[in-house]
Amino acid sequence: MTLSLHTRVYWTIELTKIDERFSVYFAAVAQLHVAHKISRNSFSEELMDILSVILGPYYNHCCDVLSRCKAELNTSELVEFLQKSAVEHLATYRQLEAQEFGSVATYVTTDFEALYAYKRGDYQQCLQLSTQNVHTLLYAVYMPISVPILTDFIQLLDDDIVSLTALTMIVDPRFRYTTGGCCITQLTLSLYLMIQCQLKLRHSVTSLAQTLIYIEVAQRRHSPERRLDQLTLKLIERKIEMQQWLNTAQRHKM
Repeated sequence: MTLSLHTRVYWTIELTKIDERFSVYFAAVAQLHVAHKISRNSFSEELMDILSVILGPYYNHCCDVLSRCKAELNTSELVEFLQKSAVEHLATYRQLEAQEFGSVATYVTTDFEALYAYKRGDYQQCLQLSTQNVHTLLYAVYMPISVPILTDFIQLLDDDIVSLTALTMIVDPRFRYTTGGCCITQLTLSLYLMIQCQLKLRHSVTSLAQTLIYIEVAQRRHSPERRLDQLTLKLIERKIEMQQWLNTAQRHKM
């Protein structure tokens, strides 16, 4: 993705004319893009110009963070600030989507917030949000709402799901252009985060077994063409089965 100041200004203006949702979404992606660039290549004047347009009235706060980062030779605070701001924009985007299409399909608006909570290590908050989302989506009127996996969204994801996506693309390069492409649905993401948090918080075998039932329902709700969804659901199914096996082995040792 080539993101110059001129390109950013142009698309912000043009997308706002079409639909406010596009502008909000593009702002989020742009912030993730800048965060990714800064984490890999440090600062540049072009990136700072882009930030000034993206953040608008919030840029002054960004400048404060930027000044501290330069003084301390530390970019992590600025990257975290941009990621948090991007997630806030993505949450707004979901709310606008729900207002527009909520009468014909079931939306949840906290999928990106749950993902960010997981990234921060706040597993209890992530589990609460993801569980609510699973209960909302599992038996609702179904329209697959996608969550991107590749490009600038990688920084919000964990290694397992990124590796699964990359491996799928290596095995079949055409995968990017198939139904669903490099995306998973809100339901799949919510189940994935729910399981990961349950495992990290050492939940009981009973709660894991209940989640297995949710996975079976989700597998039936996703068509075989949505390959990454099916593979992700299979991955978390295997994670649960492995944990159950480990629990059984530990009881036998006792």
